[in-house]
Amino acid sequence: MKIEGSGDIERALVELARGTAKGVMRRAMKKSLQPVKRDAENSSFEIAITSKLSPRQRGEARRDRSRTKVSLYVGPVESDGSHAPHAHLIEFGTGPRRHESGKYVGAVMADPFMRPAWDANRERMLQILRKEVWAEIEKAVERAARKAAKAAG
Repeated sequence: MKIEGSGDIERALVELARGTAKGVMRRAMKKSLQPVKRDAENSSFEIAITSKLSPRQRGEARRDRSRTKVSLYVGPVESDGSHAPHAHLIEFGTGPRRHESGKYVGAVMADPFMRPAWDANRERMLQILRKEVWAEIEKAVERAARKAAKAAG
């Protein structure tokens, strides 16, 4: 995906402290993912936007490390907030399933809910992200200026 003005955004984020820049991106990303979350909630799962990753996702994230990278998860969770490890079986379906004994135990038809929500909101999500990143950068700069003025006395 390409965001117009991403170079300007990147330069503005570099001017902020790393923790502040990550907070800016996290808040903006959460707002931009709301339409995907809303559209996917028609499924049988609760949909969450979180930075908490499953053990498998954490392993993948470790391989793609960056001190400045921000990752969020938008997807199905159980009612207790843990990840729903069986959600992919609903999203993509299964082929015929058999026990080791050979007993046929059925198949699950695909009932996609995440991909259609992502595809339907992709452009809107990018527009929201661009707008929200700038709004969050402006707020962060204002907070830093107030803090500096207060410290100066």
